[in-house]
Amino acid sequence: MAVEFRDYYKILGVDRKADDAAIKSAYRKLARKYHPDVNKGKDERFKEIAEAYEVLSDPEKRRRYDTLGPDWQRYAQQPGGPPPGGSGFRVEYGGEGGDFSDFFRTIFGDMGARDAGGAGGFQDIFGEAFQRGGGRGRRRGQDVQADVGISLEEAFAGTRKTFSLELEEPCATCHGSGNVGGKPCMVCHGTGWQRVRRDVDVRIPPGVRTGQKVRVSGEGGGGTGGRGDLYLVVSVTPHPQLERRGDDLAYTLPITAPEAALGTTIEVPTLRGKVSMKVPPSTSSGRTFRLRGYGMPRVKGGGAGDELVTVKIVMPTELTAAERELYERLKALRSDSPRGYTQG
Repeated sequence: MAVEFRDYYKILGVDRKADDAAIKSAYRKLARKYHPDVNKGKDERFKEIAEAYEVLSDPEKRRRYDTLGPDWQRYAQQPGGPPPGGSGFRVEYGGEGGDFSDFFRTIFGDMGARDAGGAGGFQDIFGEAFQRGGGRGRRRGQDVQADVGISLEEAFAGTRKTFSLELEEPCATCHGSGNVGGKPCMVCHGTGWQRVRRDVDVRIPPGVRTGQKVRVSGEGGGGTGGRGDLYLVVSVTPHPQLERRGDDLAYTLPITAPEAALGTTIEVPTLRGKVSMKVPPSTSSGRTFRLRGYGMPRVKGGGAGDELVTVKIVMPTELTAAERELYERLKALRSDSPRGYTQG
């Protein structure tokens, strides 16, 4: 199938001799105009603009694009292209999460799509400069993204998870070329790819939170130029008692009115186990105490957050006759009022 030629200069509306400043200015103007957040239904146009800027803003890619001329079609015949099927996991490319054009992929390979950063690309998301396979037709495998759910206890201590991945990989018989001895490979039927299942053991570090990504180098999809990376998007299951607030944990401590008035010592749950905490006399509902160092480990910088314990005075739903009598006597003994006036 012929691959449509993409005139990136025409897409950005710049001359072929335009300098970097002119290219950047044109891109910014068009990106603001066609960004999907402000111009619904223009996703394809925006990705086209981002693709053009990705090539023309990079001196090496621009040189490669400029020198192809009418011979660009022959690159479509090179072996080792992207696998024909999906992986079962979401593979992220540049732009707004959509795929890059056939022409971009044909000329620059998956390495171009993977490190595209013109409009929030994969490199911008993870801050990584991805490795590229060397030599014509050699391409680094796809970066794979998968979700992982863990408990708050696992996020606190760190854990290990084993994943079974089923991905398209270069055929082990023809090594991705699609042929053996000049004939189509009988194993992959000439595609150069085959579906492979393998188990990956991953360590989740202490302190991770929902939405963070854990990078596992070299455990993504296979390629003729080496494996890609695996990215795990963490989701931490809510805890029945403790609420996470950044690196701190929050706990609501229910106590009785007598305990609040007279003071008490109560066991408080933490992710290190229960600890005894003193509640001083005359503690009001809503008062917060800090257990230093009992929060979540910090992923960067070391140390840990705190556990914030907020007191909540809980009253009985029904009073016995004896309890009501005691409260009436207490009421009579107290002439002051928290509402700012004296009871009669």
